[in-house]
Amino acid sequence: MSAVDRRAGELDTIAAVLPLERRDELAELLTDHDIETLRHLVNEGMGENTLRALTSDLAYLQAWSQAATGASLPWPAPEALALKFVAHHLWQPRQRKIDPHHGMPADVEQSLREQGFLKTIGPHAPDTVRRRLATWSTLTKWRGFLGVFSSPALKSAIRLAVRATPRPHKPKSAKAVTGDILAKMLATCDSGSLTDLRDQAILMVAFASGGRRRSEVAGLRVEQLTAEPPISNENGSPLPSLAIHLGRTKTSGADHDEVVYLTGRPVEALNAWLVASRIETGSIFRKIDRWGNLSQWALEPGAINQVVKSRAAQAGLEPDAFSAHGLRSGYLTEAANRGVPLQEAMEQSRHRSVQQASSYYNNTTRRSGRAARLL
Repeated sequence: MSAVDRRAGELDTIAAVLPLERRDELAELLTDHDIETLRHLVNEGMGENTLRALTSDLAYLQAWSQAATGASLPWPAPEALALKFVAHHLWQPRQRKIDPHHGMPADVEQSLREQGFLKTIGPHAPDTVRRRLATWSTLTKWRGFLGVFSSPALKSAIRLAVRATPRPHKPKSAKAVTGDILAKMLATCDSGSLTDLRDQAILMVAFASGGRRRSEVAGLRVEQLTAEPPISNENGSPLPSLAIHLGRTKTSGADHDEVVYLTGRPVEALNAWLVASRIETGSIFRKIDRWGNLSQWALEPGAINQVVKSRAAQAGLEPDAFSAHGLRSGYLTEAANRGVPLQEAMEQSRHRSVQQASSYYNNTTRRSGRAARLL
């Protein structure tokens, strides 16, 4: 058995915890030490989202190192290599027109594009570069080495590069999927087909559960659901209630089981999907092929984004203006519009930062408040 085949097999052993869509490519790219580090982190109980991000960053760093130097990342990395990384990713478009050697070399860029690692046109977002350097630093420490990532030279290089290549902040979703927009999207899911039932459940569950992250929606399993006693309703029959045990999330501790609740229509939509799909265990939201056949494989997180964009387009909306994150921002915006107290909304959205969550409330209040209507 070759080293690549062995690494591919080892990646398979952690795939249940760390979904890997490019196993064979990663097996060739990552080293034995990289795989061992990932296995160690899985055994330590690190959250899936964090592991997925670390794996993605590590794979990119290894691919860049191979393209830029012809060798895998050295551990620990010399300061010159970290500075080279900054120079390759934070550069000035105007200077590139004067000096074609400014920024990332053409052969390095071509190699990363051919491997599917580089999709950005122009310099990278500063936050992306900082995150990958932070990942590099963290992995260096986990391997027992002292890194160079706190060096004054590197900090200065990043600061000057960011200042020289300003980029306007772009929200994850240009528009929030508020209640009225969600209603238009749901109206496109009325045929009763398997795909419509699935997408309706995805949209309603993701929104009503507090605007769940796309990875949490894609990874949702039947075993996470618990039926709760119906909620009394003054205007009619009791409303069905369901608890979703999220387990460890992006912002929770290792031993903390996050729980959110669904009531009424979202529960009915989810139950309708489970009955139609005959799913009793395992992944809830799965792939459906062009002939309407249900797969045993769960949707990838990116597919949740495509569901939102597809339904936006079918509703006559601009798909580029919406993303899965719009369900998260839309939930808090809608809660603010309806006068739901911030703390109550945060209990459902599971935001840890009052500052971040309150920004949606503040914007809503400012837009409709007296200060904006003096004339």
